[in-house]
Amino acid sequence: MAKEITYEEIARNLKNHIYSPVYFLMGEEDYYIDRISEYILDTVLTDSEKEFNQTVMYGADVDIAAVINAAKRYPMMSKYQVLVVREAQNLKNLEELGFYLQKPMESTILVFCYKHGSLDRRKKIAAEIEKVGVLFESKKLKEAQVPGFVASYLKRRKVEIEPKASEMMVEFVGADLNRMAGELEKLIITLPTGVRRITPEQIERNIGISKDYNNFELRSALIAKDVLKANKIVKYFNDNPKSNPIQLTLAILFGFFSNLMLAYYAPEKSEQGIAAQLGLRGTWQAREYLTAMRMYKGTKVMHIISAIRTCDAKTKGIGNSSFTDGELLKELIYEILH
Repeated sequence: MAKEITYEEIARNLKNHIYSPVYFLMGEEDYYIDRISEYILDTVLTDSEKEFNQTVMYGADVDIAAVINAAKRYPMMSKYQVLVVREAQNLKNLEELGFYLQKPMESTILVFCYKHGSLDRRKKIAAEIEKVGVLFESKKLKEAQVPGFVASYLKRRKVEIEPKASEMMVEFVGADLNRMAGELEKLIITLPTGVRRITPEQIERNIGISKDYNNFELRSALIAKDVLKANKIVKYFNDNPKSNPIQLTLAILFGFFSNLMLAYYAPEKSEQGIAAQLGLRGTWQAREYLTAMRMYKGTKVMHIISAIRTCDAKTKGIGNSSFTDGELLKELIYEILH
């Protein structure tokens, strides 16, 4: 099987004006599909060339025959024409594109934005696209990979971010990269003149996440078995339920303790070994797991995972008729710590 092309490789080629006649951008993560297609629309043609040589179609409004006919046109007073098909997942009879792929127009840059799904790479049409163009799958990042995305995004903007601030952003936004990019841009705009580092305090001021009372701090309190701090955070969550929904807290705790269970099976119980076992980008994240492994035995972690599942069921009304979310969380945190 051919090595899958990466977003970085595509971006580098486009920056160097190395174009393919066909780009088929597919997958569950919209962010990279949008970035590639927008870069092509913005940079391949000059403003004067775009008027006659740049076309955007929508898969729900056209058929594949119309796309092929448009792709076969010659550009006017330009080396290229750019044709972008958005919502390409709605196109019928996509396999008919194979006829065009036998001899694509060298002067046409044809871009398909196929979101929320992927072509079966075993099918003939996928092989035909790869033979003459770019077949790119934009995959959803795991939450453990999002801090790496945050750091890379900010590095391109010549901005740094403190580790705790990065964790706060991941907790607040999750793995939605388009939303994450938007929130990071807001933070960059609010940086004081001459400051190029994002801190937890800045996030608290401009996004509204408390730097002291959030799921990141709750997780840290549980790792250290700091009963007082954990209970203060739970009380804050109970007093501010709209800003701190229990389902988000349960998801974060379940993710952490599930990873902690996996960490026990790491061949090497070191920062590097734990990072490799869990697929973490940095060893600093592994330190929390090493600390937690000293505080919690494996059997206790199995019990905690079960308790989180039970709590989640109770928030949905299963086996619970009267307890509030705040009371359920308080009970869960007690069970974790004792």
